[in-house]
Amino acid sequence: MTNLAIGVDIGGTKLAAGVIDEAGAVLDVEHRDTPDSDVKATEEAIVEAVEALAARHEVRAVGVGAAGWIATDHATVLFSPHLAWRGEPLRDELAQRIALPLIVENDANATAWAEYRFGAGRGEPVVVCVTLGTGIGGGLVVDGSVYRGAFGMACEYGHMTLVPDGRRCACGNRGCWEMYASGNALARDAQELAAESPVAAARMVELAGAAEAITGTVVTAAAAAGDPAAESICTTMGRSLGRGLASLAAIIDPSVFVIGGGVSAAGELLLRPARAEFAHTLTGRGFRPEAKVVAASLGPEAGMVGAADLARRYLTG
Repeated sequence: MTNLAIGVDIGGTKLAAGVIDEAGAVLDVEHRDTPDSDVKATEEAIVEAVEALAARHEVRAVGVGAAGWIATDHATVLFSPHLAWRGEPLRDELAQRIALPLIVENDANATAWAEYRFGAGRGEPVVVCVTLGTGIGGGLVVDGSVYRGAFGMACEYGHMTLVPDGRRCACGNRGCWEMYASGNALARDAQELAAESPVAAARMVELAGAAEAITGTVVTAAAAAGDPAAESICTTMGRSLGRGLASLAAIIDPSVFVIGGGVSAAGELLLRPARAEFAHTLTGRGFRPEAKVVAASLGPEAGMVGAADLARRYLTG
């Protein structure tokens, strides 16, 4: 009997769905746009992608990784800061049209599980995964189980306060970590630099076409090409990342931090200052084992892989 599963990873603007085997290999992929303000259009895109894959492969289950707080029923999106879901019974809505066993999981939990099972966290007892994208997502795997908390809302690391009364976040609070260490943070810092010093930001403006079009991807590309201003922005963000990791270490004491998401493509430009700041601000530094800080190894496919593997684990054994 086949043991293939479909994993769906829903981002703020696009979704990717893939057929995943038991070894975590991606066999086939479908992509769709996801309008962030239209719940039904997003659900339609999920159904279309799953149906296309199921028509080509014999699959046993579907796992949907969604950005937001997922209730412990693996069915309901309670809140999503970057999508329009509010108390959305996503599994039930999808189950009306998808005739396969189905779960809904937080996208960062799915990524953490994939890295634990098949990637940079494999074999580690306590894995903290931090995903740097539009915002910051997070997942935690302890002794082979995803930790979700009492209500399914654990590990929203991006919304812990890094700077009291700092920048306002989409969640409604101020000073959240993701306002200082995310793709949006990179873009905002670069756009502010372009407004204040167009000469310093000239390379990033050239790559983007206009100052207001600078994205996190543009910043990391410019930094990788040796642009000093972009490198400085990545270094500043890396330090913010490291300070947040130190706070997490004081609470969780992981064996490894796995850093993923699109912004992690900056690699050592980001991780080097993050490790330095982490070591500098770690509680009890010098008198305790220090968690490793490593790059994720599965890339943008991790969310799909993890969602599929969790669906197979929960629904089919």
